[in-house]
Amino acid sequence: MADTEMEVASLPPDTLVSEIDRTREDLAQTIDEISDRLRPKNIARRGVARVRERASQVDPLIGTAAAAVVVTGVAAFFLWRLRRR
Repeated sequence: MADTEMEVASLPPDTLVSEIDRTREDLAQTIDEISDRLRPKNIARRGVARVRERASQVDPLIGTAAAAVVVTGVAAFFLWRLRRR
């Protein structure tokens, strides 16, 4: 720690100011990136993208079978409702 203090003390003021400004800009950019990642709209968009990616990786045969099960279930539900009347 003492070495760092000695190095900083030996730098000219203009150099220190420019380093402080660069560090401030880096911090501002990091904060902007963090706030962008935490924005609800972006979180939702990333979630949808993950679901789409996983859905595209599903075997087409399994996807077709799952869709057939859903369609059959919905049709059975509507038939059951019609017969109850």
